[in-house]
Amino acid sequence: MSTILSAPEGRLATPPRLPRRLADGLFLALVAGAVGYVLVRHRAALDEYDLAILGCSAVSLCVLALRWRALQVLGASCGLLVVGAVALYRGDPARAEEAFLLRHFLSSQSAILWMGLSFWTATLLYAIGWWKASGAWLRRGACAAWIGSAAGLLGLLVRWHESYLLGDGIGHIPVSNLYEVFVLFCFLTTLLYLHLEHRSGNRQLGLFAMLPVSAAVAFVFVYGRGAHEIQPLIPALQSWWMKLHVPANFIGYGAFSIAAATGAAWLLAGIPALAARLPSRRWLDELCYRSSALGFVFFTIATILGALWAAEAWGGYWSWDPKETWALVVWLNYAAWLHARLVRQISGKALAWWSLAGFCITLFAFIGVNMFLSGLHSYGSL
Repeated sequence: MSTILSAPEGRLATPPRLPRRLADGLFLALVAGAVGYVLVRHRAALDEYDLAILGCSAVSLCVLALRWRALQVLGASCGLLVVGAVALYRGDPARAEEAFLLRHFLSSQSAILWMGLSFWTATLLYAIGWWKASGAWLRRGACAAWIGSAAGLLGLLVRWHESYLLGDGIGHIPVSNLYEVFVLFCFLTTLLYLHLEHRSGNRQLGLFAMLPVSAAVAFVFVYGRGAHEIQPLIPALQSWWMKLHVPANFIGYGAFSIAAATGAAWLLAGIPALAARLPSRRWLDELCYRSSALGFVFFTIATILGALWAAEAWGGYWSWDPKETWALVVWLNYAAWLHARLVRQISGKALAWWSLAGFCITLFAFIGVNMFLSGLHSYGSL
């Protein structure tokens, strides 16, 4: 989303920073150190595909962080906290209940709890700032959103480490069930919005972007009880494809969530009493389009990767499993949305409502299929 839109209200003020080259160098050294640690500690568990994913991920993170320096702060702070958590565990998962810092702050469950509380706080602060048209309250909302993002990333990374502490063959990337991917959804959606906020210099959409994130947090806390326990992967999930397919999928879901939030804002911008608290409808319309396009690209990539994974795991690229069928419905919906926008030149109210309806379809493909329908993907339920 690096070129989504120019700022409608000027760029946000930024605090003093370290000299750019020094900060960049420190961050690159930290990433190199993290990669080196993984290679030393877990080399036996990594095949050539895992190594390729690790290398490409590190390079991608460095490129993004050099362009968006807030990622350097997020990555460095989380990296240091993860190192602290690893040191406190001392190779014993039972220390999650014994060490004070792990029990209350640094274990995966503690960090995810802080993530949820921070995102709820961010939603409330954004709501106050939006209603009062107060830049100070909106800045507090952004701060809480950043804290929640850091806690979510910390929770995922520490959970990854915890899985390896449970025994040989159990360690895996934490994207194997709905509990874990909901945390991933919250983190990625918030990060996508914060990048939009950075690029546009506008915080007026914070409330709209954080509402689905807060709802996802509530789902995790209410329906995810017991699902936080790390379980060994079933054979179908023991593949390096999962490290590519699931994150790509949820970048798409996050972008679709931002598009729906923007569509809702577009509709509310037609109410005179609320119009002054929102960016222009023209800006919102363009943002809705670009978010939908971004989501469509990543969802398409994820669907292709899923087909390749299915061929390896089940012997066929497509089986009309309920999850696959609904993924196709989601893909066709956004393909039609983009066709209407680009070819038919439709915009405004019709596409705003469509973005909301499309997100409802996406939600069912994301949650409903796993909870209510059975099939080859039934392992993804809570």
